[in-house]
Parts: sequence; C-alpha cells; structure tokens
Amino acid sequence: MHRLSGLDLLRAIAIVWVMLFHSFIVGGLGPHFAWLSRYGWAGVDIFFVLSGFLIGCQVLRPLQRGERFSFAGFYERRAWRILPAFVVVLGIYVLFPVLREASGLAPWWQFATFTLNLLIDYGRDQTFSHAWSLCVEEHFYLLLPLLAWWLVRRPSTLKFAAICIGVIALGIVLRSGVWLHDAALNPPRNWFVEDIYYPTWMRLDGLLMGVMLAALRVYRAPLWKRLQRRAGIALIAGLAVSALALWLFRDRTGLLANALGWPVLSFGFALLVFAGADRSSLIGRLSVPGAGWLAGISYSLYLSHKIAFHLVQATLASTLHGHGLLAFAMYGLAALLLGSALHYLVERPCLKLRERRSCLASSVADTDADDSRTVPQSA
Repeated sequence: MHRLSGLDLLRAIAIVWVMLFHSFIVGGLGPHFAWLSRYGWAGVDIFFVLSGFLIGCQVLRPLQRGERFSFAGFYERRAWRILPAFVVVLGIYVLFPVLREASGLAPWWQFATFTLNLLIDYGRDQTFSHAWSLCVEEHFYLLLPLLAWWLVRRPSTLKFAAICIGVIALGIVLRSGVWLHDAALNPPRNWFVEDIYYPTWMRLDGLLMGVMLAALRVYRAPLWKRLQRRAGIALIAGLAVSALALWLFRDRTGLLANALGWPVLSFGFALLVFAGADRSSLIGRLSVPGAGWLAGISYSLYLSHKIAFHLVQATLASTLHGHGLLAFAMYGLAALLLGSALHYLVERPCLKLRERRSCLASSVADTDADDSRTVPQSA
C-alpha cells in the first residue's frame, strides 16, 4: 500500500499525543500544556486502528486473490520491522540502569517473549512499561494470519460479522466483570493497569475496527469506493464519536469508560482512518509540514522517548524548572534527536536489508519458475 498523507498525519498525531502523555514521568510540562497531555494515552488506540487496517490489508489481499499465503514470509517481514530497534532499546535499558526513567525494570525475558503486558508488576517495574502495546501488536501479528486463513477456507460474511460482534461484546463483559471484581476487593496493586489496561484480550477493539476496515476494502471494493465519496462525512462523524468517547473517559479508570469507552473510541478512530485513507478527503489532502517525517520515525520515537525525557530531566531539571515553554521545547527536541538516531542508524538500515532480501528471494523464485518451464519434468 502506497503511503497516504492522511494516515501519516494520524500517525504523527498519535506519537506526539503519546509523548505528551508520558511527560508525567518528568513531572509534566506545566499547567499550560496539561490539556494537551491528559488524553494522550488515546494515541496508542490510533496506532491500534492503523495497525489493524494496514496489516489486515496485507494479510487479506493475497487470500482474497486465492494465492497461497506465506506465513513464514509475513512473520519474517514483521520481525525485521519490529525487532532490531526494539532489541537495541531493550539492551540500553538492561545494560545502562542510569538511563532508566524509573527504578524498576521487569525481567528481560518478559520483553523478549512479549508477555510484559500479561505479567508486569506495575507498582515495581515501570521502566519501559510502554512496551505493553508492542506486546499487544505482536500477539495480533501472530494470530491474525491464522484466523484469516481459517475464515477464508469457507468465507462467510455472517461468520465474520458474528466474530466481530462477539469480540466486542466479550471485551465489554470481561472489562466490566474484572472492574467490578477488583473494585470490590481493591487488591493492593495497580489493578486497573495490570488487569484491564494492559492485557491483550481487553484491548482488541482498535485492532478489530482496523481489520473490519481492511475487510471492507479488500472484499467489498466497490462498496468501499462508494463510501469513500462520503469521506468528509466520515471525518466529521469520527471527530464527534471520538469526542463522545473522551467524554466517557473523563473518569479514565471508571466502570462506564472501561465497559463502553474502548469500542466507542475505536469506532471514532476507525472513521478517521477511513477518511484518511481517501486521498481526496480533507484530511487526505491536508499537507502538514513534518507530519510524514514524524510518521516515518514514529516507531523509533515510541521506543526511545522516555530515555530522552529522563536524560533531559537528569541534566537540565533545575535549569528548566518554571520555564514551561522552554521545557516543552527541550524535552521534545531530545526525543526527536534520539528517536531519529535510532531510526536512521538501526531501523531504516534493517528495513533496507529486509527489502534486499525480499528482492533476492523474488529473483530466485523467478529463476526457479523459468527453469521449471524449460527443464522436462518427470511424472
């Protein structure tokens, strides 16, 4: 899929929003910027919807064409995309405790096995805890191809719709039940983060909404094109639904927010992604300087920004105290410098290596195909 400026803009908004939210680790950026950071956690949910849509299209397209899906090829491409920068940042956290934004770090194997979001003791191990969302994504990458392959063996719109409704309903029931149980017992730990906010099965709404968009685009292409003519309406509706969801989340840890807020928020963001996927829509045509670049380095930024924040705090905290705008600029600049360094020195070279390997494999496959047409085949 060619890069779409509307989706790049959403990705850029998401990463900036997340970094603003995580400014709490350095004491916040002052009252003048508090309104920007309060709901910054929702940037992760924009990423979830985008991942569901983009990865869903990658998985569903060959299946829709009746081609043999390469599980090994898919997982290899994901590994080249995710692991190099992740391993470098994890190595920095493990080997250099002075760079940690908090005192406790979960065991390295929880990161390596992508089980951090299921096993973390959040009260003790908050360093690099934002890797929880990467764990959710990895579980999604692992299961989506298998589920999609199973579904297309006997394709059924009714079956797909039933699964989607079931996943949403199950999420509502699970979150409500766990909230009521934990609120009644009030265990001596951060049960909201550990039992509701982090676990994969509690956070499937955004990924599912993205996959639903991908299924519509791949399997109902004429309908997708007709609906895209109303992308402007989808944009307005997406903003309205997202605003409603954030209103539900005015008490972020409350029952109403966690029972109904996640599917509502994900639906609102899905409408925005739908609008952003149309090049002729308002958001698709909007050219914001630097948005494409931010989107390009967003993964490296996400991994490394807390290290940058901590470095600035450790070296310049006394100088920046009371200077909200200067602190805002310094923390942002440090995050951009470290994130872009990780991107250009690690992430991008590995992506180029991945493409060279892919081209080489394609060339070998083409050569084998040519040979098979010229060499007599035995029965």
